[in-house]
Amino acid sequence: MRLAVLTDLHANREALEACLAHAQVNGAEQYAFLGDLIGYGADPGWVLDTVISYVANGAQVLMGNHDIGILQEDRKEMNATARLVVEWTRDQLSPFHRDFIRDLPMSFQSEGCLFVHANAWAPEKWEYVDGVMEAARSMNATTAPITFCGHVHTPSLYHMNQSGKVGEFTPVPDVSVPLSKLRRWLVQPGSVGQPRDGNPAACYAIFDSLQQELTFYRIPYDAETASQKVLAAGLPASLAQRLLHGG
Repeated sequence: MRLAVLTDLHANREALEACLAHAQVNGAEQYAFLGDLIGYGADPGWVLDTVISYVANGAQVLMGNHDIGILQEDRKEMNATARLVVEWTRDQLSPFHRDFIRDLPMSFQSEGCLFVHANAWAPEKWEYVDGVMEAARSMNATTAPITFCGHVHTPSLYHMNQSGKVGEFTPVPDVSVPLSKLRRWLVQPGSVGQPRDGNPAACYAIFDSLQQELTFYRIPYDAETASQKVLAAGLPASLAQRLLHGG
């Protein structure tokens, strides 16, 4: 099965539309959305409606910290900008949207892989996997040979050999990587809706479970329109600038 893995959509309609169109053209047979569907961007309702339509056709969806944020009044671990956006987003959503978010799981397994938003050792604590030590901790917290996660907004690929040594490399877009069964893997596809690696192009990946191959993609999209919509919504200008500059 060719599985499109998308995470950190962050209410960015233009980026999500571009990634979904690209995934369809490139043979995606199913979809996994790894959380943070909303927050930061100006189209939370549209993004949720779109994800819900994919769920009706078998897609899997996870809870992210920005998603759970709209269900909780006090999120002290969030910075002031994130809290402001959570409050604005909460006002844009219907009871149906909130019920959908409330029922989202923290993790799921499919095709022998584990899917989480942040990490495998404590998915509900939203701690980052942003280096080899955290990647090792996450891989050691599960028996799954491949873990997919988001939260960091940058594409990365970690691998652990049979002696437990962990390595990392930055993937090259459009180049398939064979995921050897002699290693364990942790995949971070990068963010659809708010990349933070200095490249504004949206990120996602396709995993071919039959071929055991993974391909990362960078998808140009109309970031100018997405940025202007953030400003028009009265959200912080810094969020609009991030879309234009990738960080």
